[in-house]
Amino acid sequence: MKKSVSGFLFALTTAICWGMVPLALKPILRFMDSSTIVWYRFSVAAVGLLIILKFLDKLPQAKLLLSPRFRWLTIIGIVALSGNFLLFNTSLSYLDPAVTQVIAQVSPFLMMIASAVFLKELIGPTQKIGAVLLVIGLLLFFNERLAELLTSMTAYTKGVLLSLSAALIWVGYGLAQKLMLRRFNSQQILLIFYTGSALLFTPMAEVGSVSRLPLLELFCLAFCCLNTLVAYGCYAEAINRWEVSKVSAIITLTPLFTILFSEIAYLAAPHAFALPDLNLLSYIGACVVVTGALCSAIGHTFLFRRPKKS
Repeated sequence: MKKSVSGFLFALTTAICWGMVPLALKPILRFMDSSTIVWYRFSVAAVGLLIILKFLDKLPQAKLLLSPRFRWLTIIGIVALSGNFLLFNTSLSYLDPAVTQVIAQVSPFLMMIASAVFLKELIGPTQKIGAVLLVIGLLLFFNERLAELLTSMTAYTKGVLLSLSAALIWVGYGLAQKLMLRRFNSQQILLIFYTGSALLFTPMAEVGSVSRLPLLELFCLAFCCLNTLVAYGCYAEAINRWEVSKVSAIITLTPLFTILFSEIAYLAAPHAFALPDLNLLSYIGACVVVTGALCSAIGHTFLFRRPKKS
């Protein structure tokens, strides 16, 4: 199989997995707190990835992590990824899954700004256009809730703030990973972050609460744990096999997958899953947000393509 085809399939798998995970997380929150859910996700992912890397003889070198430079990057990455997972999980107690995934599209743009500030990377014109489309899309998406978001601290507002905080803190993980890629591969970095995050949540996790989960919620928890391992693993493989901009373009479809799966889940089990509370303008706004992310990721390949020599 060509690398471009396999890269596309890995990227598509990642987008589908990330599109499904908030749907599976929301029912679990009725029976288990966010810290415990996150602990299970990190622990299963860490053990699974440890086995895979041990089998491939690609475990990271511990002595590199002890150097001052990588020690601090490791701490930043672990704290940021842990915070992102916890805040994202908690926001689902207040918001529909589709809303959290649309807000999550803010992360790449925050990462773009952070890269320009800390890594001195340039922001291209299509990325600026994408940022404008993102703002317009978010305004359309929240058209019915703008007054509420700007004037009162309701449960919905709290959920949006938690989700935005998750998007903001993810930038720390993204920057740490980007700098650590100079000495580790992406799977090794994930193992380090998963293990550290699992240890971080161990004192807060009520491990025994899993015994109180009904069958559906237990299945959802198992799915989320495997989803963490599969989604991030596929994302790493996609980056290895395909251009980063093209992988990013596929990943931006995640909110649309979440909306689609929300509709399907409601039709299949209306007692367990809620129908997204969105009007027509909200759907249009979600599409504009995705368009903005696409423009930022691959817009330059269309607007600034070099003419072929005759």
